[in-house]
Amino acid sequence: MKELWNKYKDTIPYLFFGVLTTIVNIACFTWFAYPLHWNYQIANVVAYFLSVAFAYVTNKLWVFNSHTNTWKDFWLEMGSFFLFRAASWVIDQGTMTIGVTLLGQSKFWVKIVANVVVVVLNYVFSKFIIFRKTDKLDKASKRNSLAEDK
Repeated sequence: MKELWNKYKDTIPYLFFGVLTTIVNIACFTWFAYPLHWNYQIANVVAYFLSVAFAYVTNKLWVFNSHTNTWKDFWLEMGSFFLFRAASWVIDQGTMTIGVTLLGQSKFWVKIVANVVVVVLNYVFSKFIIFRKTDKLDKASKRNSLAEDK
């Protein structure tokens, strides 16, 4: 079990917090689009921003265990996180526009489909680009601990 956890220690928490982020996104979207009767595109933008703020905190602290030593590093990390999330928002918003406006599908179900695509895309961005320094540090510390064990 420990070996399995070590192998997927980034993926398991990412999926857990990804589900929570998706719930935040869909709940906010649903609240804004249905009881408040906002335009679905505006509801999507606001919901997406709120879920990205939630995702940044959870990804930084509990998924990738990222520590920044300077304010500059913090702002660079946060800026890249929001920049890549903006890129995935374009896909989210595009999916919503195509699905709802062009194809006439349900806002709710199109939002679900868009979220599946975005979660996968965001994992790739976070794991291999935004929080990659943490991975390098983890690998270096593993090498050091292996060297000490010898």
